[in-house]
Amino acid sequence: MSDDPTVFVVDDDPAVRESLTLLLEQENIDVEAFDSAEAFLAACRPVPSSCAIIDVRMPVMDGMQLQAELSKRGITLPVIFLTGHGDIPMSVRAIKAGAVDFLTKPVTANALLETVHAALLESDRLKSQAEVNQSAQARVSCLTQRERQVMVLAVQGLANKEIARRLGISHRTVEIHRARIMRKIGAETLLDLAHIARASGLHV
Repeated sequence: MSDDPTVFVVDDDPAVRESLTLLLEQENIDVEAFDSAEAFLAACRPVPSSCAIIDVRMPVMDGMQLQAELSKRGITLPVIFLTGHGDIPMSVRAIKAGAVDFLTKPVTANALLETVHAALLESDRLKSQAEVNQSAQARVSCLTQRERQVMVLAVQGLANKEIARRLGISHRTVEIHRARIMRKIGAETLLDLAHIARASGLHV
């Protein structure tokens, strides 16, 4: 399996697909090209260090609809829109929806490559964040319901006495819970605990 980054090109124009493929492969970037949003969705799979260049104007499902469908499916993939029909309102909607950039054809090779490299960096960042979140979720899953309650209140900055009052337990029981939580989670400080709690998705 190649360690090179991957760019998915989704455009119904074969000339555009060919030119982008040639340009990106010269940069040691693997390219997978698709002539429609539907074809891309059928073949889409998790790939480390990847992004997509998507044409906005395509038959059946357009680029904006494809971006929405990726989000709906929980697929985290940096998107670059490339179109000859772009306008400011459309680009604003695309960026607000999470697109890395919105480029209007014709775009220079340097501008496109700069944007692709930025998107691949974002892909790496998202992958690292996902790994942190998964690790935090695994740690928190080993806690009992009561320990989670104590953890949430602790990272909110409540003192043991106030935690005990809110949960209707003794001050000593809170101390025992907190010590056990720190040991199970592998946190050395309250700040560590707060970072893990937030990464795990706990509402704190």
